[in-house]
Amino acid sequence: MNEVKTTNAPAAIGPYSQAIKTGNLLFTSGQIPIDPATGQIPEGVEAQAEQALTNVKNLIEAAGASIENTIKTTVFIKNMDDFGKINEIYAKYFTEPFPARSCVEVARLPKDVLLEVETIVSL
Repeated sequence: MNEVKTTNAPAAIGPYSQAIKTGNLLFTSGQIPIDPATGQIPEGVEAQAEQALTNVKNLIEAAGASIENTIKTTVFIKNMDDFGKINEIYAKYFTEPFPARSCVEVARLPKDVLLEVETIVSL
């Protein structure tokens, strides 16, 4: 198994790797909407979804893969009422055939962000 690191996605804020390659799979840790260049978190769920998914895309590309090879995503959201807005942004990053997905509402996320996204990617 090999660790994947990039400065184009937020650094880990705990004892974990940004992503791990093993065999023909890549597992990304949950990406929150931190701009890796500034450390800032954008306002609003649409801007946060855009940043979190950009971070996911950048991490996948750092592993030498493409976001189109994503086979599974898990989306954690703070408010299920934001589901439709998040789906609109999500559809800009993932196309048919869409990856399998779980989406769950959670009480709280790191740094009080509005969503977090993790993926499993075929290499």
